[in-house]
Amino acid sequence: MHHLMHRHLGKVLAGAALALTGTAVMAAITLPAGAGAADGTNGGSRPAAAGPPAPGHDPGPPPPGVVEAARPQGERGRGRDPLTDDELRRAEDLALPRTRRGAAADVTGRPGPERLTTDLAELAPSETGLAGPPRRALVSFYDYKSDSYVTRTVNLTTSKVESTDTQHGVQPPPSHAEAVEAARLLIAAPLGSGLRQDYRDATGRDLTGPDPLAVTGFVYRGRAEGEAPGALGDCGQHRCIRLFTKVKNGRWIDTRRFVIDLSARTVARLG
Repeated sequence: MHHLMHRHLGKVLAGAALALTGTAVMAAITLPAGAGAADGTNGGSRPAAAGPPAPGHDPGPPPPGVVEAARPQGERGRGRDPLTDDELRRAEDLALPRTRRGAAADVTGRPGPERLTTDLAELAPSETGLAGPPRRALVSFYDYKSDSYVTRTVNLTTSKVESTDTQHGVQPPPSHAEAVEAARLLIAAPLGSGLRQDYRDATGRDLTGPDPLAVTGFVYRGRAEGEAPGALGDCGQHRCIRLFTKVKNGRWIDTRRFVIDLSARTVARLG
């Protein structure tokens, strides 16, 4: 028994020594470069011995991190690279419908359709094996003048619009600009009195516009989602959204039962 206890104690002590050795190795790894040199004599030829700092010696804070600058972005991506900033601008400019003034309108009523998304388009099956396949962008708009969803395919290699698809009754997710405009309409409407009061209770200030709010919009499709009473009957053909609303750096305010018809610029309440 005495012999067994002696062997066990030896294992424990050996384990402790290994643990200490492991700690020293970790300390050596995590020290900043050159932090172990007490003077300039080491010269970087070999690492200084790892160990705790001398009594009363404050090693100071670690050196600040260095943020590397992003690589310069070219005018054009390659292959399936994401669209560059230059390609995004070119695609949206090329896709913008060339119509007479007032023929299309954005969410605020200004001339020109509301821009929604710009994405890299998929390649045709015959193009997948090409060494330098064409770069295409898929650009989508919503035209509030005709309540239509417009998608255009732009060939960035040839700078030409290859196809245009126009649909009615199709409601893609709203953009942030549309959600902000919906909040603006809700705040100004008589039905927005509860939102204005909740904001005042939360902040002690009056709510006169959407800037102090963080808003996220989601589409309301009217009868496709069930009962759509009265003023909500046109939703689905009209651009209607509901909102998640939050005071910036503050609490949530429940506005989910309000439906804002951006096409008709009206506000209604569910239930």
